[in-house]
Amino acid sequence: MKLYIAEKPSLGRAIADALPKPHKKHDGYIELANGDCVSWCIGHLLEQAEPDDYDERFKKWQFEHLPIIPTEWQLKAKTKTRKQLTVLKKLIKQASTLVHAGDPDREGQLLVDEVIGQVKLSQSKKNTIERLLISDLNLIAVKKSLTQMRANRDFVPLSVSALARSRADWLFGMNLTRAYTLAGQKAGFGNVLSVGRVQTPILGLVVNRDKEIANFVAKPFYEVMAHLVTPEQHSFKAKWSPSKACEPHQDEEGRVINKALAQNVASRITQQPGQIIELEQKQKKQSPPLPYNLSALQIDAAKAFSMPAQKVLDTCQALYERHKLITYPRSDNRYLPKDHHHDAKAILKAMAVNNGQSVEHINAADTTKRSKCFNDSKVAAHHAIVPTAKQLKTVSLSSDEAKIYQLISRHYLIQFYPEYVYNETKVEVEIAGGLFKTNAKQEVSLGFKALMGKSELNQEMSLPPLAKGMALTCNKGEVVEKQTTAPAYFNDATLLSAMTGISRYVKNPQIKKILKDTDGLGTEATRAGIIELLFKRRFLKREGKLIKATETGHALISVLPEGLASPDLTAKWESSLSDIADKKMSYQQFLQPLLQDLNEFVEQAAHCDNQVFTQLPKTSVKKRFAKRGKKTAYKKSK
Repeated sequence: MKLYIAEKPSLGRAIADALPKPHKKHDGYIELANGDCVSWCIGHLLEQAEPDDYDERFKKWQFEHLPIIPTEWQLKAKTKTRKQLTVLKKLIKQASTLVHAGDPDREGQLLVDEVIGQVKLSQSKKNTIERLLISDLNLIAVKKSLTQMRANRDFVPLSVSALARSRADWLFGMNLTRAYTLAGQKAGFGNVLSVGRVQTPILGLVVNRDKEIANFVAKPFYEVMAHLVTPEQHSFKAKWSPSKACEPHQDEEGRVINKALAQNVASRITQQPGQIIELEQKQKKQSPPLPYNLSALQIDAAKAFSMPAQKVLDTCQALYERHKLITYPRSDNRYLPKDHHHDAKAILKAMAVNNGQSVEHINAADTTKRSKCFNDSKVAAHHAIVPTAKQLKTVSLSSDEAKIYQLISRHYLIQFYPEYVYNETKVEVEIAGGLFKTNAKQEVSLGFKALMGKSELNQEMSLPPLAKGMALTCNKGEVVEKQTTAPAYFNDATLLSAMTGISRYVKNPQIKKILKDTDGLGTEATRAGIIELLFKRRFLKREGKLIKATETGHALISVLPEGLASPDLTAKWESSLSDIADKKMSYQQFLQPLLQDLNEFVEQAAHCDNQVFTQLPKTSVKKRFAKRGKKTAYKKSK
């Protein structure tokens, strides 16, 4: 008997639909006509054991127990899904062949591997386990995937990477949450102070931004604009570009802060002749942006609809599982296999039926065009999020589902549109020994931007006909006084963008260089949940569209060592986890330095300046734990 193990029931049903009928439905699995079976997990059926599962003494939180480091790691069955785990274990023992059909990502690989690991299989049987990768739940796509199965042993490094991440999160979350909660209790603060390797640096980003805004003092700076006229009496403006000699009068951003200097330049150029010394005119082309991965979709949905990241993910899951209108949504990839190009006509036809984009725009697409997104070398376990060829008999999507489906459809459709073409002109003018610059863009062909909306198009100043060497007259030099502005508070879009582009916030230049090619803080699947977790734990709050840190959030970050509050450490972790998945690093090479860091952080917690917590509202430990449950308060401290 061949047993297919899916990550969740919806995927299990989709697999069964593509296999021999008639089916017999049993409790927790489907039996196929040929005797094979399809069963499923319900997400993670197993979880890391609690500290007191290792030793009863750990039920009471005490500094002398820390750090708690298991010598032999234990998993235990989740209470709510224990019955399904029992069903799976029985089927695994009976099966002659196993097919791993977890979701095509790190977590999907681990959660099915963990269940299989609960049954003692011979090495020969382990070597025969097959891996089924499905990113589209429609029948034709599932049947195609069934013909392209791979050996599960090829994905062992991915599973080890997920296991390393899970254990690292446990070690930091369990130990440091206890350490800082106990530090808070010493100061009379009764709430749990959750610390995690991803959530805490995210909180640190928000706290630092809030402080930067609170401490910001606006300062004036000055620009000089030359009002120029050509021999044909056409006018345009150019901005002064200060020379190196002006550096003492500029701030770190290169802005002129000496008003007298700016006024002197403006006076010197007024009613003076000028000449164009450089003129560069080029026609440039811009390719369509790639199809979405989850983070890019969440960022655009936040910008367009003010939709929180978790809501975008939940909506995507419904479009994927219930409606089968999009491919696997938790993808971190923005490319498609070359073979996927054959499905373009069917997908565009479905988009028209499902109101994904207007029929007019769909008909204008050229499906013979192959954009750079079709690239086998860029596709690993999963590909970009794109529409499927499923046609709804009646379009019955909710408002949010329709919005997200249309965004995904648009980013797929533009792959079959021409490039955006524009002329770019760069001009340098010399006036009274000073250098003045201007540039302009002029649209030649909208191409794919015809679908993007006017607000997304470049609207820049146009220039009159110009030529290198042309004599000009500067009618007036104008000093424009401006004020420096504070950075903006985070919102859903900018916080997600910060998490995916975390290298911008990393101080260590070596780590910064490494991180430019990694995925940032957290994973595609976890970022939304981690942000929501910070709200639930009352470390973050919303003020309209803005995201700010609470008093408790500020207090916690103020006592943490920089290594925990900054993204450097967890960013290094993500890089190492990717190396494990790519067979460039071993599990032990990752874990040993992590344990050294953990010991140091626990020691620092024991001696932190906890007086900041005396200013926070007091809640008794007993009452707080009764409301939330002692274990759940720190169980998932990512």
